[in-house]
Amino acid sequence: MNVRSLSLFMLLSLTACTSLLTKPPTVLQAPAGMPSAIVTQLERGNALFDAQKWAEAEEVYRQTIVAAPALAEAHYNLAMVLYRAGNKSEAKKHYMEAANLAPGNKVIWDAPPFRVSNWSDTLGKKSYLDVKPQ
Repeated sequence: MNVRSLSLFMLLSLTACTSLLTKPPTVLQAPAGMPSAIVTQLERGNALFDAQKWAEAEEVYRQTIVAAPALAEAHYNLAMVLYRAGNKSEAKKHYMEAANLAPGNKVIWDAPPFRVSNWSDTLGKKSYLDVKPQ
């Protein structure tokens, strides 16, 4: 392999790796077994999110949480909208609620806000509602 081919290969590899790291955040789908009305409502919110209609998506996710308060995906999706809108304090509450409701969900626990250093102090809590870490 000549130097030019090797350089091109390395450039393409680096570009591919970079694009994987900068993948835009996505919202979550309802898990199997949810009532169809809840699935439909969450999908409607996801379609609004994809269309970048943030206020409308926020409202649909809030309605979904009222209808299914234990649905971690709805809390996570609402947090995504709130975080994007700059309402990080309320987004944090919903990210934490989603994490509490779905402790094994890797997507939720790998959310960018959990990797922000100033949020790490609350990760030791049993619940977002706990006053002090364990």
